[in-house]
Amino acid sequence: MPAKPDSDAVVVMASGHEVRITSPDKVLFPERGETKGDLVRYYQAVEVPLLRATGGRPVLLQRFPNGATGSSFFQKRVPESRPGWLQTAVVATPNGTTSQALVIADLAHALWAVNLACLGFHVWPSRADDLGHADQLRIDLDPSPGVSFAMVQEAASETRQLLGELGVVARPKTTGNRGIHVFTQLEPRWTSYEVRAGAVALARELERRRPDLITAAWWKEERGERVFIDFNQNAPHKTIFGAWSVRARPGGQVSTPFEWDDLETVDPDALTLANVPGRLEVSGDPWADAPTQSLDPLLALHERDLAAGLPDAPWPPVYPKMPGEAPRVAPSRAKKPRDRGGR
Repeated sequence: MPAKPDSDAVVVMASGHEVRITSPDKVLFPERGETKGDLVRYYQAVEVPLLRATGGRPVLLQRFPNGATGSSFFQKRVPESRPGWLQTAVVATPNGTTSQALVIADLAHALWAVNLACLGFHVWPSRADDLGHADQLRIDLDPSPGVSFAMVQEAASETRQLLGELGVVARPKTTGNRGIHVFTQLEPRWTSYEVRAGAVALARELERRRPDLITAAWWKEERGERVFIDFNQNAPHKTIFGAWSVRARPGGQVSTPFEWDDLETVDPDALTLANVPGRLEVSGDPWADAPTQSLDPLLALHERDLAAGLPDAPWPPVYPKMPGEAPRVAPSRAKKPRDRGGR
């Protein structure tokens, strides 16, 4: 990256565009001292798998102007001052508010966001050219307090086994923190409402099989020390941290796809922007041949639960009340019937 004369900025050529990177020597990850320039080089190194996983999708910008250990803010709308080549898509929030979101159309778009101190990308489940259909099922194995990573690994194995019984192929990745995401690439035939319904059914079935390990309880007070299957990560307009994205942690940990054979040995803390490109060069992209599949097996589980009288699971508070939804109130705060036998 040659420096521009009389400036601390550099210009990077990416996807046929010039991308200006300001303050490339600014340290963003203090554990080893990686800079904004290092982050640019990281995304250049993982361009192919990054675009395979994220290309063509809108993303939510989370900016860290003071690096990974500083404060951050979310920016739903791209700034007015932006390159003419920048691609955007109109996305909506649960209350109907719309905004122009960045689309990761190519590497240049990713690097443009990196220059704004976006370390990684929160990615929509739909492509920008077909926002009405979610083409990814995203199973978020969320460790509750007291849950070890070994328990998350075991929950991931249970998830793979159940999906396999249903004829659904899924691929895992680290979250870049304490959890694991399990992704299934879908045919673009279903809405986010339908994909979420499939995720709810999957979470409930996993809980039935391993109630000691896994919970589908939305309310934290009911989860205990179990792995929560966060089905609401599939709700409309929800984003999830993308594959190959770098987390805002001092060590620059990466949300890294891995092979199922590596499930027992994967160490999320050891996968960083410093070593993931080398790992990729040696082992390749574990998601390279991910098949496109049907959601029907999970929707069949959903229909079975409905027929058994199960209501919909609670939605996050920012969503309107949904048809068939259970009461959206924590059990400890729910009104209890009065004791008519007392005074």
